[in-house]
Amino acid sequence: MSNYSANFLNQLTQIKDVRTARASSWDQAGKNQDYWMIPAGESIVLGDIEGPGSITHIWMTSFCRRVLGPGVIDPYLGSHIAPVNEIHNALGVTWEVPDPAWYRKVLIKMTWDDQGHPSVLVPLGDFFCIGHSMPASFSSLPFTVSAKPEESFKFGGVASVNCYLPMPFNKKARIEIVNENDVPFGLYFHIDYELYRQPLGGDTAYFHALWHRENNCEGWGAGLQVNTPEVNAVANLDGADNYVILEAEGQGHYIGCNLSVTHFQGSWWGEGDDMFFIDGEKLPSIVGTGSEDYFNHAWGMQRVAYPFAGSIVHESDVPGYQVSYRFHITDPVYFSKSLKVTMEHGHANHLSDDWASTAYWYQTLPSKPFSILPVDQRIQLMPKVTIPVANPVADVAQLTLNDEMKKSIKNAEDRMKKYSEGRNVELQKKLDKTPAHSQGNIELSKQVRSSFLSGAKR
Repeated sequence: MSNYSANFLNQLTQIKDVRTARASSWDQAGKNQDYWMIPAGESIVLGDIEGPGSITHIWMTSFCRRVLGPGVIDPYLGSHIAPVNEIHNALGVTWEVPDPAWYRKVLIKMTWDDQGHPSVLVPLGDFFCIGHSMPASFSSLPFTVSAKPEESFKFGGVASVNCYLPMPFNKKARIEIVNENDVPFGLYFHIDYELYRQPLGGDTAYFHALWHRENNCEGWGAGLQVNTPEVNAVANLDGADNYVILEAEGQGHYIGCNLSVTHFQGSWWGEGDDMFFIDGEKLPSIVGTGSEDYFNHAWGMQRVAYPFAGSIVHESDVPGYQVSYRFHITDPVYFSKSLKVTMEHGHANHLSDDWASTAYWYQTLPSKPFSILPVDQRIQLMPKVTIPVANPVADVAQLTLNDEMKKSIKNAEDRMKKYSEGRNVELQKKLDKTPAHSQGNIELSKQVRSSFLSGAKR
C-alpha cells in the first residue's frame, strides 16, 4: 500500500538539497533605482545561469512612453523618483503618451544548454498573455496579469506579469530582452531559479514558446455571415488551410496557447474546430467542435479567468478584439516525433480575421529552429489616432500671429530644447548602467553556484 499523498502541496513537507537564487533588476548600488532602461535597438542579457537548475518563476513590470512636450518637473529630480507617470496631460505638468505597440516591439528570448538557437522567441506582451498590446487583469495557473482599471484595455498600458511554468536546464540558461523599438523602455524583473548538484536526466523536457501571426487569415468567404447554411455546408476534414498554432519536431508535449483575434465581420470570429496532427498524421486524430469549445467556453465566449482556460479581453470589453487562453496542464498533448496544432479561422476557414498566438510546449533538445516576423509586421491593428505635435498647423506663416503668440511658441520651443537636453542626460546615465548591471547578474549567479557546489552535501 502506498503512503504517497495526493495533496500536490505535500512536497513542501520534504527537505531538498536545492539552492534558491534570483536574477533581478535590483539597484546594484544599493539605492532605489530598481529598474533597467533597455536601449533602443539592442539586446540585453537578464540572466546567464550555469546549471543544472530550473527557472521557477518570472515576474516583470515595464513602461515605455513617448515625450510630446516639455514637462515642468526638473529632469534630474524626475529621474530619481518612481518612474510611473500618473499625471494627466490635461494638467500641463507633463506631456507624455505610452507607446501603444511596444509590447509587440520587444521580444523575450530564452536559450537552453548548448543549443545554437532560442527555444523561446515571443513578443514580451504575448508571452505573458497580453494580446494586442492591451493588458487586462486575469489569473490562471501558469500566468497572471495585474493591471489597474485605468490601464486595462489600453494599448501600451502598464501591468505586472507573472509566469510560474518550470524551465529546467542542464548546462546553461540564457534569458534576453530584445528591444526592437526606436525608444528605450524601463524594465523591472525577477527571475527566480533553483540550482541542483546532479545533472538532469536524459528524459528532461525543455520549455519552449513560439509566436505566430496571420494578418489576415486567408478566408474563402469573408463576406458570408458566420453560422449560415451556405458556410456550414462546406466540409473541412484535412485542415489544409487551418491557422497553425504550432509545428514541432522531436519528442515532448504541448501545454497550451493564448490566441488574440481582431474580428472584422462584426458577427462572431469563432466556430472553427481545433485539429491536432500527431507524429506525422495526414488527417487529425484529435478534432474539436468549435473555437469557444477549445477554450472551454460555450455559446460564444464569456469574460472569465479560470486556472486552465478563460478570456482576458472579451469583445464586449473592446469591440472586435478577443484574447483567450487554454492550458493543457492536466491533459498535455504528447508526441513522439512531431506535432501540428491548428484551428479553423471560422468554420472551414471562411473568415479573414487577424490572428496571433503564442504556443507553449516542452520537448527534448535539439528542437526545430523557428523565426519571428519583423517588428513592423507584429504591430497590432488599432484605430487610427493622430499623435499631436507641438504645432499641428501645416504652415504657420499663413496665420497672423500677434507678439504674444510668437513669444509663446518660441518659449515652448526653447523649453522643449532645454527639457530634452536634461532628460537625455539623465536617460543616458541609466542606459549606461544597464550593461554593468547585466554583467553583475551574471557574476552573482556564478558566485551563488560556486558557493552551493562547494558546500557540504547532505
